Amino acid sequence: MSAAHSRLLFGLVIALVAIGPLSTDLYLPSLPAIGQALGADVAATQLTLSVYMAAFALVQLVYGPLSDRFGRRPVVLGGIAIYVLASAACAFAQSIEALIAARALQATGACAGVVLGRAIVRDVYGREGAARMLALVGSVMAFAPAAGPVLGGIVEVNFGWRWNFALLVVLSTALLAVLALRLVETNKQPDANAFELARMRRNYATLLADRRYLGYALCVAFGYGGLFAFISGSSFVLIGDLGLAPDTYSYFFLACVVGYFTGAQLAAHLTLRLGIDRMLALGAAIKLLGGFGMLATTLSGHVGADLWGAGLLVAPMAVYMVGMGMGMPNGQGGALGPYPQMAGVASALMGFLQMACAAAVGIAFGYLHDGTPLALAGLVALCAVCVAASLLALVRPRLRA
Repeated sequence: MSAAHSRLLFGLVIALVAIGPLSTDLYLPSLPAIGQALGADVAATQLTLSVYMAAFALVQLVYGPLSDRFGRRPVVLGGIAIYVLASAACAFAQSIEALIAARALQATGACAGVVLGRAIVRDVYGREGAARMLALVGSVMAFAPAAGPVLGGIVEVNFGWRWNFALLVVLSTALLAVLALRLVETNKQPDANAFELARMRRNYATLLADRRYLGYALCVAFGYGGLFAFISGSSFVLIGDLGLAPDTYSYFFLACVVGYFTGAQLAAHLTLRLGIDRMLALGAAIKLLGGFGMLATTLSGHVGADLWGAGLLVAPMAVYMVGMGMGMPNGQGGALGPYPQMAGVASALMGFLQMACAAAVGIAFGYLHDGTPLALAGLVALCAVCVAASLLALVRPRLRA
């Protein structure tokens, strides 16, 4: 592969994978305003996030085998086209129910980019190379969730929440045009039977029976669950409970993105030296430190309605995100590595577990939130424990080897 083509592919994969976090992070500062504008309570407004994640989880189970059968290019083009239309529907929604439905359709399109972006990396770079490339993608992609809340807060303050979805229409339309012109097919050995129901059942059964695959995938899923607890709950806690302005909130969110960027950079530089499993173990330990640090500061009573009090809540989350940046690409690389002939299916099942966990955490926050940061901190700490348990129970034999 030429250097120019490698750079182009790298940029396209970043754009595809960034669709997922940008679709959630851009409108986070608008969540309280959306609830007020559409007459919805916290639980109903939060469903615009959780339903998005649930739809994202389910549909990618189809995208994976579909791309193994017909190739990455046609499937990803169709998915991004759906995303453009759904983003427009979000911008014009007149009720919370209509917005929730449009968000589900938006997830149907967005997950094509995330699932197939990972599969494209596996097609081109192999197992260890995929882990390193996904870490590099993650370190660059960290700017998407960084820019998302900052830009979303500015748009919310100056133009209103609908314009955040209008901005997604513009960006995704531009991406669709570039993909149509420049994306080449990377699945050089399509499986003619990959989309048959019997083959899909066998492929998914093979993955679920693989202890190591399941361990890697659950490390990714629970790690992302902790992140999504913060994504779904931080605006309600920091803006609604602690009284931060939407644009101020976005800068606190930026601290967590810096943490993720730091962890992803460490993963990109250390994975080839230390190996996937050791990086996962180190990331899990840092997540535990961050999760229980957040719970401890919350229970101490020092989190309060000022910049210092908000910082005490966010700083441990930034530590958690360092572990997230180290663990996420290595968990993905470890899961996808042994399955080059069904990378789409392996990516889809891993993504399903990840988004199902996120949806469950988001729904739990909506019902547990009591006007304090306790539900948020407790969920982050719980997810950190689940990452460590998955690592010890399922991946640890590989560490000993």
